[in-house]
Amino acid sequence: MSSEVYESENLGEDYRRLSKAEKRKRRRATQKYRSLHASRERIRVESFNRAFAQLRSYLPTFPVDRKLSKIEILRYTIAYISYLNDIGSMK
Repeated sequence: MSSEVYESENLGEDYRRLSKAEKRKRRRATQKYRSLHASRERIRVESFNRAFAQLRSYLPTFPVDRKLSKIEILRYTIAYISYLNDIGSMK
């Protein structure tokens, strides 16, 4: 049996031994953790989206009213960098 499985089984036994008050306290900590984690994830995603918007701004003009997906932004960026490399190697 792997040590991770053994440890998780032990944690389960420890949890069952807790009183109701201790379990509630533990649950609150978990909710607090989830809330903090959600906040951090929201900040990470917003940062990620700002980076994609900035990358999109460096690409040649596309119809402004059309929103590109993240994968499209990456693919167009790769194609544009290749194009710039080709132009640079011609000189």
